[in-house]
Amino acid sequence: MRIYNGFATPEPGGRVVLVNGAELSPRHDLRNHSPDGFSWGYCGSGPAQLALAILTDYKGAIFALRNYQHFKAGCIAALPMDEPFTLTGESIDLWCAEHARSPL
Repeated sequence: MRIYNGFATPEPGGRVVLVNGAELSPRHDLRNHSPDGFSWGYCGSGPAQLALAILTDYKGAIFALRNYQHFKAGCIAALPMDEPFTLTGESIDLWCAEHARSPL
């Protein structure tokens, strides 16, 4: 089971997201929405990068590229801004089953 944990760092605007304890790659190779890093709690470039990174890690690049903007709006933007979060693979599976635009 994959577990994603996000938290703020002491630096202004600093955010770190771990997957099973290792730092999550932002996947700028697929899309570069936010060179400044991840964010959550609103619909913007940092949340778009996070949504892309999580879905790519969990479901693969093709699925992620087809669904990450919708995942951002429906899941990442709903996370409490500036507070730690945890997303499990199970919660991502539930979101995908109900909302994904491409079932790949």
